[in-house]
Amino acid sequence: MVNLSQLIISHPEVNSFAELIGVVEAESRHGTVHLQFDVKPDYRDTPRNWEFLLEGAFYRGQR
Repeated sequence: MVNLSQLIISHPEVNSFAELIGVVEAESRHGTVHLQFDVKPDYRDTPRNWEFLLEGAFYRGQR
């Protein structure tokens, strides 16, 4: 399991929600089984349905 805050901290090069989606997909491909939403991403382009979008990205990465 990984916390979203851990992903954000460990990838300081990420500057947008769109880039964060790619990080979440990659993390899922590397074998992470659970993603915990412990913080809301603080990017200017973070949409209201950010949890839904990150969950979808996480499951896409597992395919």
